[in-house]
Amino acid sequence: MKPETIAIHAGNLSETATNDVTSPIHLSTTFLRDADGGYSGGHMYSRVSNPNRSSLEKVLAELENGFEACAFSSGNTAGMALFQALKPGSHIIAPDDMYWGFKKQLQNIFSETLEIDFIDLTIPENILAFIRPNTVLIWIETPSNPLLKITDIAAVAKVAKSHGLTLACDSTFASPCLQSPIALGADIVMHSSTKYIGGHSDVLGGVLISAEKTELWEKIRNIQQVGGAVPSPFDCFLLLRSIKTLNYRMQGHCLNGMALALHLEKHPAITQVFYPGLSSHPQHEIASKQMSGFGGMLSILVKGGADEARKVVNKVKLFAQATSLGGVESLIEHRASVEGPDTKTPQNLIRISVGLEHIDDLIADIDQALSQ
Repeated sequence: MKPETIAIHAGNLSETATNDVTSPIHLSTTFLRDADGGYSGGHMYSRVSNPNRSSLEKVLAELENGFEACAFSSGNTAGMALFQALKPGSHIIAPDDMYWGFKKQLQNIFSETLEIDFIDLTIPENILAFIRPNTVLIWIETPSNPLLKITDIAAVAKVAKSHGLTLACDSTFASPCLQSPIALGADIVMHSSTKYIGGHSDVLGGVLISAEKTELWEKIRNIQQVGGAVPSPFDCFLLLRSIKTLNYRMQGHCLNGMALALHLEKHPAITQVFYPGLSSHPQHEIASKQMSGFGGMLSILVKGGADEARKVVNKVKLFAQATSLGGVESLIEHRASVEGPDTKTPQNLIRISVGLEHIDDLIADIDQALSQ
C-alpha cells in the first residue's frame, strides 16, 4: 500500500466487539488470564503492551519500512532508550548541530558511561578519522536542529556498515513522509512524535523504528517494557488519529515552508535563510536526492544580534512564540535563549515552524515584525 493508505488503515484494530471503524481507547491497565495462565487476548499488562500502543507501533513501523517500532512517552525518552541499550564504554559519533535535548543527555547523563564525539556529519569522510575500536553507533540528525544541515544518509550508512556500526537517524524534521532512512541504509529511525506525527501540539511522544530484529533492538524493547516510559492509551489514540492526515498535512507544510523561505531569502532584514529546499543551501542536492519534500522548518539570521531577534519574535501576531514544532499553527522562537548559555547557536538566529495558515497571512505577519 502507498503511505497515504497505510496511515489511514494500518493502525486500525481489525476486530472489536462493537465493530468500530475507528479504534476505541483501551484504558485497562491489566488483562484477563486464561485458565491455563496464558493471555489469549494478546496483552498482559499495559506497561508491557496495550492495544492502542500496538496499533501505533504497527503503523509507524510500516510507514518507515521497518521491522518493528517501540513507542515512548517522549522523544527524549526514545533517544535515551537507545543510549541506555549501549554497553558502558561504548563510543558514539554524533553531529555537531543536533537537538539540544539529546546533546544535553549525552553530555550530562551519559558522559560517565559513554564516549562521544560531536563532528560535522555533512561530510561523510569526516567520520573515518573518529572511528575507534569501541565505536558502536553513528547518530545522525537530518535535517538538523536548528541549522537545517543535511546528512547524506546513504553515504554514512555505507561507512557504518563497512565498520560494523549501527546507524541511527533522527528524522523528526522530515517526518515519515519526506524521507525513508531505513530504505537508505539506516538501522534505526527516531522521531519525536510530539512534532509532525502528532501535528496538533497536544500530545507528547517518541518512537524508535528498527530495520530488523537485532540484539540491540531486543535491549531497547526490554528497556521500553521494563522501564515503562510508555505513552498512555489516550496518547496513542491521539497519535493514531493524527497519522491519518499526516501525508496531507506535510504537503501543506512543505508548500508554506518553501514559499516563506523564498520570500525571506530576499528580505533586506535577513542575512541568511537555512532551508534545504533553497538552491543556496549547501546540501540542497543531497536533500533533493533523499527527500520527497523539504518540510516546514526553517531558520533565519536577522541583521544584528539577540536584541534584534527578540524584537522580531515579540512583534509577530499569527506566529506563536513557543518551543516545539510540527503543529498546524506556526511557531517562532529565539533559539539560543532556549538552549542556554553554552549554546553554539547564533544569537541572531530565529527558528520557525511554518504551519498550515494561509501563506499570504504568514508573510504579512513576518514582514510587519521585521519592519523597523
